[in-house]
Amino acid sequence: MLKCNLRKLMAEHRIDDISDLMRLSGISRNSINKLYRETNIETTKLETLFKLCDTFQCTLSDLIEYEPEGKKEV
Repeated sequence: MLKCNLRKLMAEHRIDDISDLMRLSGISRNSINKLYRETNIETTKLETLFKLCDTFQCTLSDLIEYEPEGKKEV
């Protein structure tokens, strides 16, 4: 399962709305909305993720987290 930390990063960088993030990153509203709402994250282009990482000066793992399905608890 993929989890996107876009909302958290926006809050940390004091980016109040999607329009501001569009202006800063050059990414379309549809692409940002998909990540913001965490819908179909797996279909997001790597280029989009890299642009967001550049915008937030973060790593890909700061932006997107992966947790395997059916993860066994130890």
